[in-house]
Amino acid sequence: MAAFNLTTFDPSPFILMGIPGLEAAHLWISIPFSMFYIISLFGNFMLLFVVGKEQTLHKPMYLLLCMLALTDISMSTSVVPKALCILWFNLKGITMGGCLTQMFFIHAVSVMQSAVLVTMAFDRYVAICNPLRYATILTNVRIAKLGLVGLTRAVFFILPMPLLVSRLPFCANRIIPHTYCEHMAVAKMSCGDFTVNRMYGLVVAFVVIGFDLTLIALSYSLIIRAVLRVSSRKANQKALNTCTSHICVMLMSYTPALFSYLTQRFGQGIAPHVHVTFANFYLLVPPMLNPIIYGVKTKELRDKVGK
Repeated sequence: MAAFNLTTFDPSPFILMGIPGLEAAHLWISIPFSMFYIISLFGNFMLLFVVGKEQTLHKPMYLLLCMLALTDISMSTSVVPKALCILWFNLKGITMGGCLTQMFFIHAVSVMQSAVLVTMAFDRYVAICNPLRYATILTNVRIAKLGLVGLTRAVFFILPMPLLVSRLPFCANRIIPHTYCEHMAVAKMSCGDFTVNRMYGLVVAFVVIGFDLTLIALSYSLIIRAVLRVSSRKANQKALNTCTSHICVMLMSYTPALFSYLTQRFGQGIAPHVHVTFANFYLLVPPMLNPIIYGVKTKELRDKVGK
C-alpha cells in the first residue's frame, strides 16, 4: 500500500538527463536537433499542402503519403520540443502525467507508422501485380478505413504501456537517462518488479513489428516474382523504381528502431549515450528524409511542388 501511494500521490517530477555522458556538448547537439526538426516540419507540411491543394493528387498513393507525413510530424513533435528544453535551458523536469502522455504518443505513433508502411507495401503490390484492378481494390475510402484500423490497433496495443507504468512504485530514483520517456527507460527506474512491463513490451514488438515486417516481406516477394516474369527489361526497371522510395523509407524506419529496442533490453554493454543517440535518430532523421525521398522519386509530386 505504501508503494502504491508513492506512485499515485507523490508529486515529485521525473528528471530527463538528456544524453548521458555528453552533457557538456548539449548546446552543440541541439543544433542538429533543431535543424532536423525544422526541415521535417517544412517538408511534411509542404507535402500535405501540395496533396491537399492539387485535386489530381487525391489518389490512394498520395493519401498514404499524407498519413506518413502526419505520423512523422507527430513523432518528432512528441520528442523534440521537450528535448530542446533540456539541451538549451536545462529544463529536465517532467511530471508523471506528462511523462506517461509522451510515452503513449511516441509508441502509438510508431505503431501507426508501421501500419502505414504495411499499407504502402500492399499498395505497391496491387499496382504492380494487379494493375487493372488497382482502382477498384484501393479506393480513397478504403485507404481511409485502413488508416482508421491502424490507428485503432496502435491505441489498443500501446494504451496498456503507460497504465502498467503508472502502477509501478517509484522511490528516490527518478532520474531517466534519456531525452524522452521511453517505456523501458522509465520502467527501469521503478523500485518494484517491472517484469510485466518487460514482457508486454516484448509481446508488442514481436506481434506488431514482427507481423508488419512479415506482411511487407510477403508483398515484396510477390512483387519480385511478378517482375521476374515480365520479359521487358524496361518494364522491370519501371516496376522496381516505383518501390525504391518505399524500401528506403522502410530501412530508415525499422533499422534504427529495432536497434534501439534491442539495445534497451539486451545491450547492457553498449554505452548509454550511443543508445540514446540511436533512439533519437529514428525519431528525427526518417521524418526529415521521408518527404525528400518521395519528393525526389515521385515525378508527379515533384512537378506539383515545382508548380
